[in-house]
Amino acid sequence: MNPSRGIALKLGSVAFFISLQTMVKAVSGHIPAGEAVFFRSLFALPVILGWLAYEGRLHSALRTTNPWGHISRGTVGVLAMGLSFTALGYLPQTEVTAIFYAAPIITVVLAAIFLGEQVRMVRIGAVLAGLVGVLVILWPRLEGFGGSGEDDTLRAFGAILALIAACCVAVAKILVRKLVGIDPPSTVVIYASLTAVFLSLLTAPFGWVWPTGWEFALLLGAGLAGGVGQLMLTTAYTHADASTIAPFDYTSMIFALAFGHVFFGELPTLQMLAGAGIVVCAGLVIIWRESRLGRDRSTSRAVSPPGS
Repeated sequence: MNPSRGIALKLGSVAFFISLQTMVKAVSGHIPAGEAVFFRSLFALPVILGWLAYEGRLHSALRTTNPWGHISRGTVGVLAMGLSFTALGYLPQTEVTAIFYAAPIITVVLAAIFLGEQVRMVRIGAVLAGLVGVLVILWPRLEGFGGSGEDDTLRAFGAILALIAACCVAVAKILVRKLVGIDPPSTVVIYASLTAVFLSLLTAPFGWVWPTGWEFALLLGAGLAGGVGQLMLTTAYTHADASTIAPFDYTSMIFALAFGHVFFGELPTLQMLAGAGIVVCAGLVIIWRESRLGRDRSTSRAVSPPGS
């Protein structure tokens, strides 16, 4: 184990995933979300397949006794990706990132319902606090449904899509927890990618457009960033415990703030930052509590990049 290397890899993966979001947002005004999901997934495949082939695990990664489980997980993942890419077209990148912080909190609720996990007062309090934080983030946008401007309505719609996407991420995490008890993480990763390529291709009849050279370069970059980010994320959890590096998920806000301001001139509101702070604190309490209870989520976290 090398915790310093694990943390460095985790930070690198977060930077790559936020870079991915930035490139998708840059083309969102012209490229449909389904098309963006296709190219992101397609161009990530060579990185993932090359990594598995280099480590001699490609053949074993393709073997599974639970193909429908992987297809279910991949389907939910595609839905989360498509909704988040759509939301990026309507909202500042920092807001989409902040709303996605709800995913671990929703996961706790779903784990209690579907996996029978016990949730005691500390985590119940953290979940309630996190939901309050999400409401603080969403409330200004939800007021847009009653506004007269079309832009306000679209931003409100984007906020709802981002929240639904976060719920899909939480469902995907629950499915991953079941899958990693049967197959290795590499199998989960490869089938998620293959499912994403196939399902997103089915959206082609619904308005795909021919990308310009610059847009194609950004889509290529998004796919490669996703593949490299996934590789770094999975490797990070082989060098350090989940409780050590999981909190570094929240550095994504720093990257989102920087990229959003530099490339799109976005400035976050104080209310959004306050809500994000509440959600982050709630998430850190949940991570701390899981660590105290000895529930290592390293495997499921390693194959579940947030918001990508």
